[in-house]
Amino acid sequence: MNKINSRFGEIEYDPASVLTFPEGLIGFESLRDFVVMPNEKEGPLFWIQSIEDPDIALVLTDPTNFFLTYKVVPETNECEKLGIDEGDNCYALVVVTVPPDRKITLNLAAPILFAPQTNRAIQVILEKSGYDIQTPLPVVEAVEKKQDEAQKESAHG
Repeated sequence: MNKINSRFGEIEYDPASVLTFPEGLIGFESLRDFVVMPNEKEGPLFWIQSIEDPDIALVLTDPTNFFLTYKVVPETNECEKLGIDEGDNCYALVVVTVPPDRKITLNLAAPILFAPQTNRAIQVILEKSGYDIQTPLPVVEAVEKKQDEAQKESAHG
């Protein structure tokens, strides 16, 4: 087991379980190795902590928890970088931003593709996708209200 000091205090981690970004992350190209932090709370968010820079930790989530139709399929060159074959398991994760006003956003335009069998990840930019780097979380009340209105319309129609 190795140890690092971070914003979370001292962290012990198994070097074999390190999440490697062969190209780094956008804005953090020199940071390649991260530890996935154990989730202390129930919920869809989790942290990754840089091993090289104790001040850098990011919140990630599976965007399909909030946007059911969000899907990213890795291209051939991306599969090569991840060390996987086309069709192997690959998951899209996104960076979560929690500003002081607590209006949480997801970066759907630059997802992280994660290959569990190699423990590698890359961040890709989805050009001309229509996704935004600061996509607000959907508002549950608005979705429920639309569903209620749709049910009333179908009952009257």
